[in-house]
Amino acid sequence: MKLETKLGPRTLAGALAASLFAGLPAWAQDATAEATEAVAEAAAEVVPVMDKGDVSWMMIATVLVLFMTLPGLALFYGGLVRAKNMLSILMQTTTVACVMMIVWVIYGYSFAFGGSTSPWWGGTAKLFLSGVTADSMAATFSAGYVIPEYLFIVFQMTFAAITPALIIGAFAERVKFKAVIAFSVLWGTFSYFPIAHMVWDANGYLFVKGAIDFAGGTVVHINAGIAALVGCLVIGKRVGFGKDNMAPHSMVMTMIGASMLWVGWFGFNVGSNLEANGGATLAMINTFIATAAATLTWAAIEGMARGKASMLGAASGMVAGLVAVTPACGTIGPMGAILLGVIVSFVCYFFVTTVKQKMGYDDSLDVFGVHGIGGIVGAVLTGVFSAAAFGGVKGDDYAMMAQLWIQIEGVLITIVWSGVVSFIAYKLVDMTIGLRVDSDTERQGLDLVSHGEQAYHS
Repeated sequence: MKLETKLGPRTLAGALAASLFAGLPAWAQDATAEATEAVAEAAAEVVPVMDKGDVSWMMIATVLVLFMTLPGLALFYGGLVRAKNMLSILMQTTTVACVMMIVWVIYGYSFAFGGSTSPWWGGTAKLFLSGVTADSMAATFSAGYVIPEYLFIVFQMTFAAITPALIIGAFAERVKFKAVIAFSVLWGTFSYFPIAHMVWDANGYLFVKGAIDFAGGTVVHINAGIAALVGCLVIGKRVGFGKDNMAPHSMVMTMIGASMLWVGWFGFNVGSNLEANGGATLAMINTFIATAAATLTWAAIEGMARGKASMLGAASGMVAGLVAVTPACGTIGPMGAILLGVIVSFVCYFFVTTVKQKMGYDDSLDVFGVHGIGGIVGAVLTGVFSAAAFGGVKGDDYAMMAQLWIQIEGVLITIVWSGVVSFIAYKLVDMTIGLRVDSDTERQGLDLVSHGEQAYHS
């Protein structure tokens, strides 16, 4: 077996000095050692190290996040709608992802990570990826180590692509195709990009305050979940809601999609470490354990409440666990991940089965109940389970209550920001394009009317 080591500039200089000056007298070796140390320190300050293992892993992680969207999310949502709307949800997911990829490289990356010292947005310095080349580097979490900036751009691009696609599940089966695309661009521009900057950029407001969001609890899930709830309230219920049978047309498709989401989520969570090291393995085991605990808990709750555990419930618990562990996976321990998975299933189950019924909103695929609420639970409890007392990585000097308040502040800012932007974006689209299809089109199904196709033929 070949053993490979990661040689930084300091190690390399030391090895070179040892080979060149081994035969010199002791006094000469001492003088040479001092000079070599000075050179090594200077080299360490100016020469970043790009590890091919880190680069390889991040390329794989990026593809895994794409796999979450296409085909994972598309099939998960597709199975949950009625057969007459299967292709419409597939088309919406695909097109939203593609549009956001183009928007990201034109101005989204600059708005989020453009180098501005503003706490609210990244500026315009990297519009159209200005100044970025194959030789440009982006820092990782370890001092002195970097990955290609193109790789960081495309990894973050997959996050920008999936987040608006999550929202469409809330108003599935009743919104115009053009309206979905227009809303996604507006919402991405004024909600996703600024919040991504606030949370993940070194100059961002919440980053500077010390908010912990390892892979997107606020940026992705709460952000999308609140936009989903606002959409339900602004757009209104589906025709026949509460009267017609609106059960999922294919739980097989939904299970396939949910499984793909779980597999792809390792790119989402583990890739957010930006390096292939021990921190990545912590995120990996937590993504396994929290999800397993949440899936089993949801099934157990259904078994006790209804006498039968459903596949829909298991898939819902699976996604809830993935959502909750997203902000926490890099700082909590496996036992904390189990507790987080158990808690989030109880809370999300209550919102999906009770709160939604009491409030009467039509969240078609429970985007708010799972992503929004699951993201809130995960983001807040990250402040608790990151403590060493609960198996987290934070040491004895960790101020749990102070961190808990910072987490809550991040959640509140995301809720208000996304809520206001979403409401304005929906209204703008409704005044120009119009949000809803007419009732006849909705009854016939969006597949034929909007796309001229059918998913299934008798």
